[in-house]
Amino acid sequence: MNKPEQAKPEKGSDNEEDNPREESLAERSARLEAEAAAMYEKKKPEDFTPPEGYDPLAPEPLPEEITQAMEGLPNNNAEDVPNNAATAALQEQLDAAKDQLARALAEAENTRRRAQKEREDASKFAISKFAKDLLECADNMRRAIEAFPHDLAEAEPRIQNMIDGIEATERSLLRTFEKNGITKLDPLDEPFDPNFHEVMFETPVAGKPAGIVMQVMEPGYLLNDRLIRPARVGVTKNDGGGEPPAGTPDPSTPGGQVDTEA
Repeated sequence: MNKPEQAKPEKGSDNEEDNPREESLAERSARLEAEAAAMYEKKKPEDFTPPEGYDPLAPEPLPEEITQAMEGLPNNNAEDVPNNAATAALQEQLDAAKDQLARALAEAENTRRRAQKEREDASKFAISKFAKDLLECADNMRRAIEAFPHDLAEAEPRIQNMIDGIEATERSLLRTFEKNGITKLDPLDEPFDPNFHEVMFETPVAGKPAGIVMQVMEPGYLLNDRLIRPARVGVTKNDGGGEPPAGTPDPSTPGGQVDTEA
């Protein structure tokens, strides 16, 4: 018995879906481009026909309302800004704000410097009261040394040993003063300085001009270049036989103790 012949699928029938033909690279690129454009326009590929020169990857244009709003904004060029009263008022306010800011910064800097100087002065002169109390101890040591007769010290070695011990204690105390910024003033045979000396008496001395310290009754002391006690001195007086040195104030005249260089 002959087998019935099976019908062969005609070309172009629906059976082509079972044997899909492999599309070329150009066809695939065109299809993907059409699908991307259709998705961008939210349309189906068969309903969308891209215009000539259409680029689906180009950035989306701004909405019309935003474009209109941007057209009403002024340009950033200085010549395009209208020079009216409102602009002048704003410029004045800006200048005033800048001036206030500069003044505030300057005041803050001055305050910082004053605080820093006060802190430094507090650290330098915190011991001023303590130093003044120790000056009397140094004075008493010097008085004790000067109270011993020289002939007795030479005749008695034990007395000389005591004097040496007191002098060593005085030197140690003065070294401690110097380590802490305390300096001794002993202005013998120096010109009188009203900033550091206090006149206790005046007398004419032959061979010495007026205004010279002839005797130091009590030495003075400085704490970090600040006077904590003036030196009490005796000063030579002009007896009319000679002129005082140039620039030396005469304490015997009114205003002679005024420092003209301060």
